[in-house]
Amino acid sequence: MTMHQPIASNNSADALKPRAKREDFQSADDKDMLRAARDLTKDLGEARGSIYWPDMLISTAAGYGGIALAILTSNLAVAIIAGLVASLALYRSLMFIHELTHIHKSALPGFRLGWNLLVGIPLLTPSFMYEGVHVIHHKRTQYGTIEDPEYLPLALMKPWSLPLFVIVALLAPIALIVRSGVLVPLGLIIPPVRRLVWERASSLSINPDFRRKPATGDFAKRVRWQQIGASLWAIALIVSPSVIGWKPLLIALAVVSFTALLNQLRTLVAHLWENEGEPMTVTAQFLDSVNVPPPGIVAEIWAPVGLRYHALHHLMPSMPYHDLPEAHRRLARELGDGSTYEGANHPGMFTLVGRIARSTMLPR
Repeated sequence: MTMHQPIASNNSADALKPRAKREDFQSADDKDMLRAARDLTKDLGEARGSIYWPDMLISTAAGYGGIALAILTSNLAVAIIAGLVASLALYRSLMFIHELTHIHKSALPGFRLGWNLLVGIPLLTPSFMYEGVHVIHHKRTQYGTIEDPEYLPLALMKPWSLPLFVIVALLAPIALIVRSGVLVPLGLIIPPVRRLVWERASSLSINPDFRRKPATGDFAKRVRWQQIGASLWAIALIVSPSVIGWKPLLIALAVVSFTALLNQLRTLVAHLWENEGEPMTVTAQFLDSVNVPPPGIVAEIWAPVGLRYHALHHLMPSMPYHDLPEAHRRLARELGDGSTYEGANHPGMFTLVGRIARSTMLPR
């Protein structure tokens, strides 16, 4: 594998220090860091409904309110601003699907149901599309391998793969409508279509080789009602132009397309994408993942609900998003400059996109 030069920080002295690299921990963990992550955060980790509920509800209300304003106003500038606000707000609401895959099933009573009714089903991404899938991405022996539904070695692919990876997200809303409104009902009468939709189009994954296994037990029951709800809503969207015209649907599609684009950009920089398929230690997974910590505030917009601490999340997957900033402060203070922990901290999206883009241009 091609070795890459470390990213320099804005501080010239820091630029001279070597960064910890994934290759250095491919076969052995940094046990001191793992021990610190465990010991320094023992009092954290309880999901607090007093934070989750208001955050999700306010974001969702702002999102739908923005769409309504964009539809109803005759002022183009107001419509664009309202649509942008709606996209960002719904993006934050949508990212709670990530929390749902990690919090204990008994935590936050009613939150999973409420999120699905308010966000998951209306945006045609009910929680079953992530539950049971995302956890594979966190398994020690499967992260970064061909079995990982959320991993592609993007940094090792062709240069044209990056813009294609991002731009295809614009089509996500239409694809979701076709999936739930056409293919799922068709699968009720054609079993091969039903099997194909489940295996290939029922998970929020980026690995084209991933095939989803059948749902079983209580999870299969949750899938059933969420699937029915999403299909009914998708069918309503398909027939809506004949009742209320095309404007509401087209504006809503534009808003959600921008949300999907932003999420795809975040996905692009969530990891360094430099693994060629071999199993990795927890430390190597951490260093292949990305933190974009403060003081900058822009990352809180494009990586909301704790996702700016994505590398830290890979150290402590069950840590609720509202505790990640404090966990980061403790680890950064304890482990200090030049530590392995610092090796996963990066300055921002543009630096990361540039790093991955340069990597795709290297000869192999």
